[in-house]
Amino acid sequence: MAAPQCCILAIDLIMRLGSKGFSKILEQSMEDLDAIRLFVEAAQQGGLSAAGRKLGLSPAAASARLQRLEAALSARLFDRTTRQLRLTQEGGRYLAHCQAALAALEEGRAALAQANGTLSGKIRIAAPSDFGRHVLRQWLDDFASLHPRVLPALLLSDQMAHLLSDDVDLVVRFGVLPDSGMAARRLADNWRVLCAAPGYLQRKGAPECPEQLGDFDPIISSQAGWASQWQLCNGEQRFDFKVPLAKARETNDGALARQWALDGHGIVLKSIWDVHQDLASGRLVQVLPAWRSPEAPVNALYSSGRYLAPRVRALVDFLVARFDEAAQGLGPAF
Repeated sequence: MAAPQCCILAIDLIMRLGSKGFSKILEQSMEDLDAIRLFVEAAQQGGLSAAGRKLGLSPAAASARLQRLEAALSARLFDRTTRQLRLTQEGGRYLAHCQAALAALEEGRAALAQANGTLSGKIRIAAPSDFGRHVLRQWLDDFASLHPRVLPALLLSDQMAHLLSDDVDLVVRFGVLPDSGMAARRLADNWRVLCAAPGYLQRKGAPECPEQLGDFDPIISSQAGWASQWQLCNGEQRFDFKVPLAKARETNDGALARQWALDGHGIVLKSIWDVHQDLASGRLVQVLPAWRSPEAPVNALYSSGRYLAPRVRALVDFLVARFDEAAQGLGPAF
């Protein structure tokens, strides 16, 4: 139907219904859309309370809204237990249509914003804890300064499975990609270096070869797959150091592992992106500088089946530029 004809029909509808009647229809349509958003969120979150919190609804309001949607559809969308919601067969069918509809609405809104030359909306980003706190946080502030109508929401975790299960637009991860079904864009190269605080090395000395690492105090992030085995290389040389867990400080948080190293508790193997500022300032010193982990990429991951909003695509481009700029400052030693 041509646009002018649509306008004529819309005007005719308003005249026949009156402004109050048309407003009532519009209000009802918005309520239906809000109910659909709640349904989709509940399916993704696995719980109605979590979905309600995300949308600013109390548990009672969320439950009532979902019940009204099911009544309008004459179908039960979820099987409810005290612990979780499970989609019914009807709910699964309806979910696919609702996701497609919301994606189409988002695509239309984003297209309008892009035509106006502005980016807006919230971007949900997941990233490792240490990198997120000490590097990505500032980069997101800079991106938001360029695009004031974009709001970042940053989820920090060192658990890959947790990040991939959350409802996020973008995941920044270091290392080899899991079989996650997500699309990926390479942001930069990454490698890990051994480092320690100057005070620790003054007290304990420094190893002269990888075989001497066992004489020192290791700090490891136990959540990472490389936690108990440090794989190091020097050109063509390779050395696998099995960390003696009995004498190691362990944590599931990369930021805490870095802080323990800064506090002088031992030697840590950290991503160059986590510690390059500490090395440049002298807060940490590289140990066995000729040795480091094999290179692995930093990737931006996003759903391969989801419409990629212009603001998310702009952020990915921005991160590529920032990583490239920061890499120039790593220097020839790295």
